[in-house]
Amino acid sequence: MTLPPDLLASLRAGSLVPYLGPDVLSLVPEYQVPASPEALVALLTAKVTVPHKIRNRLTQAAQFIENFKHRKTLVDQMNAAFLPAPVPSGLHLWLASQKLPLIVDTWYDEAMSAALHETGAKWGEVQGLSQSEHFGTWTGWYDGNGNAVPERAPEWDTLLYKPIGSASPAANYLVSDSDYVEVLTEIDIQTPIPAEVQALRAGKNFLFLGCRFNDQLSRSFARQIMKRSSGQHWAVMPEELTRMEKLFIAEQHITRIPVSLAEFVEQLTTRPAELQPA
Repeated sequence: MTLPPDLLASLRAGSLVPYLGPDVLSLVPEYQVPASPEALVALLTAKVTVPHKIRNRLTQAAQFIENFKHRKTLVDQMNAAFLPAPVPSGLHLWLASQKLPLIVDTWYDEAMSAALHETGAKWGEVQGLSQSEHFGTWTGWYDGNGNAVPERAPEWDTLLYKPIGSASPAANYLVSDSDYVEVLTEIDIQTPIPAEVQALRAGKNFLFLGCRFNDQLSRSFARQIMKRSSGQHWAVMPEELTRMEKLFIAEQHITRIPVSLAEFVEQLTTRPAELQPA
């Protein structure tokens, strides 16, 4: 395959924003954490009995556990699911080495943060917070060592944005129905999205890796995080698209790259030196 020239031009110009989904973890099968909503809900419902009709629906099953077993039980289960030590893939490490201003990571794992730490990047992160635990506060900021900080530090080259939270460093999770209802009520007016992220995405091109848009939540988050960016984006999506996915990528000016993630990553990370960012 040949990488789209405009994508490479965006990378060289420093205007590319990687947007990572759960399936990025398919590149590191040795990292033993749930790599999809389906795998995560299977773990949660293996420990707590939930009604059969919602046992395969992550947000609804999480809400049931929260309602009937307490929020602490849900958080403890999420912590256990993402307890294994992170194993970054070659993609994570390559992205960490590029000094990209913004990386969006929409899963709870720690592979991207581990890669940034391992490569010695100057970075920090901002995570979405559950209103059930942090009412009135939408985001939490952390430096590269996991210390809570009040805001982005000027020396950070890269900001890692985890809109639905992360296992590390503070076990922040947006996972239940009520978590998402609170965020979706405000996301149209951008309240839950940090001003720093809004500034960094302006005029940028998004590259979706390991993502699907086959449910309303994934489409809503992507749509709002992309708002006021550029009119040109790409998504590596080898699978057959659903009708709603086709409508979504057309609406958002996303060009589909229909190759496997592994093949795309090989081409991206081994491209000639003259295509390196300026």
